[in-house]
Amino acid sequence: MPLTVFRSRLKPEALEEYGDWADRMSALARRMPGYVSHKTFTAEDGERVTLVEFASEETHRAWARHPEHIDAQRKGRETFYAEYRIQICEVSRESSFPQK
Repeated sequence: MPLTVFRSRLKPEALEEYGDWADRMSALARRMPGYVSHKTFTAEDGERVTLVEFASEETHRAWARHPEHIDAQRKGRETFYAEYRIQICEVSRESSFPQK
């Protein structure tokens, strides 16, 4: 299962418009075949980390190539992000402890 680690810092002037785009991309991702989950965390220093999981490399690639997602990526580079870094990882081992 591929795992995307997306680290970013937003430009302060882009916060309001970014929220609208982020909500749209979140809803779109949830509707994609093979979608597993995504969550975003913000550190005290303003760095944001989003973890995105898809069931397979093919479904992950379909998300990366979706036309609306490509538009959002372009908008992010042009308007929203002061910086970002993307890492695509392959989960080689996983364990969990279910809550009751």
